[in-house]
This record gives sequence, structure tokens and C-alpha cells, in this order.
Amino acid sequence: MSSLKELQDLIHEKYGIEASALDPHASMREKGFDSLALVEFVFAIEDRFSITMPDDDPNIDTLAALAAVVDRVRAAQTTT
Repeated sequence: MSSLKELQDLIHEKYGIEASALDPHASMREKGFDSLALVEFVFAIEDRFSITMPDDDPNIDTLAALAAVVDRVRAAQTTT
């Protein structure tokens, strides 16, 4: 199960950016997200999914990469 659609919905909700405007594999920085915005988005992800994102790769900045991490964390939650 991929969280990509849910992340796209969250971006639209928080920033008003349509999913079609963001290539899931393109850098969010190139669309105007600075480091602070990305950190705030990670906090929003944690709140939305009731998870704690790992700190092991703070340079993740594509929606596809974020979705993969969210999926991994959520899967680990269901198995514990």
C-alpha cells in the first residue's frame, strides 16, 4: 500500500498545491519547498499518520521517497 496519494492530499490541504503539479520523483525543493517547509511537512505527516519519521535520512525530498518511508514505518507499526 502506498501512501503517495495521501501525501499528495496533505500537500494540497496544507499548501494548496495540486497533486498534478508535483512529480512524485522530482525534488520538492525545486517546487519551492525550503528546508523549513520540508521539516514542517514531515511534522504534518507524523500528525496525520500518528507515526514518528526516522531521522536516518533528512535529505529525502521527493514525495515518492517520503511515501516509501511512511509505508515502511506504518508497516512496522502493524507488525509490532
